[in-house]
Amino acid sequence: MGAGIVEVFARNGLDVVAVEVSAEAVEKGRAVLRHSTDRALSRGKLTSQGQTELHDRILFTTDIADLAECDLVVEAVPERLNLKRDIFARLDQIVKPDAILATNTSSLSVTEISVATQNPRRVVGMHFFNPAQVQKFVEVVRTVVTEDAVVEDVKALAARLGKMPVVIHDKAGFIANALLFGYLNHAVDMYESRYATREDIDAAMQLGCGLPMGPLALMDLIGLDTAYEILDTMYKEGRDRLHAPSPIIKHMVTGGLKGRKTGRGFYTYDEAGSSTIVADHLTPLDGDLDTGRLRTVKTIGVVGSGTMASGIIEVFAKAGYDVTYVARSSAKVEAVKGTIAKSLEKAVQRGKLTDDERSAVAGHLIGTTALEDLAQVDLVVEAVVEDLKVKQALFENLDEICKPGVILATTTSSLPVIECAAMTKRPQDVVGMHFFNPAHIMKLVEVVYTVSTAQDVVATVQDLCRRIGKHPVTCGDRAGFIVNALLFPYLNDAVKMLEAHYASADDIDTAMKTGCSYPMGPFELLDTVGLDVSLAIQRELYLEFRERGFSPAPLLEQLVTARYLGRKVGRGFRTYV
Repeated sequence: MGAGIVEVFARNGLDVVAVEVSAEAVEKGRAVLRHSTDRALSRGKLTSQGQTELHDRILFTTDIADLAECDLVVEAVPERLNLKRDIFARLDQIVKPDAILATNTSSLSVTEISVATQNPRRVVGMHFFNPAQVQKFVEVVRTVVTEDAVVEDVKALAARLGKMPVVIHDKAGFIANALLFGYLNHAVDMYESRYATREDIDAAMQLGCGLPMGPLALMDLIGLDTAYEILDTMYKEGRDRLHAPSPIIKHMVTGGLKGRKTGRGFYTYDEAGSSTIVADHLTPLDGDLDTGRLRTVKTIGVVGSGTMASGIIEVFAKAGYDVTYVARSSAKVEAVKGTIAKSLEKAVQRGKLTDDERSAVAGHLIGTTALEDLAQVDLVVEAVVEDLKVKQALFENLDEICKPGVILATTTSSLPVIECAAMTKRPQDVVGMHFFNPAHIMKLVEVVYTVSTAQDVVATVQDLCRRIGKHPVTCGDRAGFIVNALLFPYLNDAVKMLEAHYASADDIDTAMKTGCSYPMGPFELLDTVGLDVSLAIQRELYLEFRERGFSPAPLLEQLVTARYLGRKVGRGFRTYV
């Protein structure tokens, strides 16, 4: 991080004094900087002359006194309060009276750091994100005594560096880490409880939410020791149990498993500092839960006529399966046919499908209004309205209609699968098969087994997902499964941050998009999903886990009550034209 910040300043024409604790550390930092600029040179992002000029602007030293004439000093040492306070006390005696002292802390109290100086009014947080030379976001953190002029100068400097600065008050975790690390800690809890494998947790969040990295891989990148310190600091300040570091984090740190930097963390790497993951004793073998006999699946039934149902029907038909779909009326049967035809036409126009392939897909489809037409299919996927009573009644009917050995799957995203299975005399044949919207595009499917589901059913559905070009992740029957259980508490925390007036919706969205490389900010995503849908899922999570931190944010409930449901009605957290 220190080398990255040095590069950011030097790239923008500023003279930089880079101080390290020893000559060895100086050489290590110099090598990091050289490697980074060599990469930029090889990619055409820096000229040879520019590289030389950049390095010429930097004075490397082990003497902190060389900072005496600097206008701004940025501290980027390890996240230990006593260490930072000691450095600031020393800097206070060295730098000019009008020099600004900034800390790059990601979680510690800037106020506690600032009072180690004789003039805390010139101390500010300047939190860069890793890698500093790439990430655009900078949190400018003011304390209750930081001078306005100091804040404005640092904000202007950040903008001059090509960054997107957001000014916030001194609170553990600030914006990005306060939201990010609660999510990461929850993912670690999920892994520690053996609810899902590390691979499935990470794949679920990448494929289901479009995140650049899965949470456990990200923990390894950050460093488990750093993550522990951040979580511990946040917990001590806010006493939110969701920020209490999962016990396994401390155990792994104590055992030297700190992530990429040590070559082992949640994953194993080919060497310390490498990003290349290698197989270890936890790497799953092909076949997942069961490598034995799979059930035969040649014909598919789909119940439902909405967007999700139409997408699922299209996916199976494209993969060559004969699909019988059931809708409530002839008009809805035709509507599904029209929706799929439109989707296929778009695929043909984009060169992703030939005319012959489109005709073949159409030949695999049979629409009907009679559930009895599903009597001989091998697998039925239910994709009706997210109402438990409706689904239970449907499963009762399917139990009476379908042949023995058929797999009955529900696409529910939040309701208990076992509640549907219990309505049948064959709960061992019932499984969750949660597709993501739009189903014909999204690669992820959550395969959800209940306490009754037979292992060959799980293995068959996993295999089927792969055959239709999807990536299955497997988990138990628990509210939210993997994706929603991790996603919606994070969204709920963002709403709580907004209603506490800590930051605006725009600033929070900016923090998560530019600081964490999320494809959408939390409020953009909430408005897209629908506030009523989001509230319903958050309520299910709260009822399941009885975790106080999962209680729906009052602001979210109020907006739903006011019928401000997001984009679909033109108003949610933002207003749409």
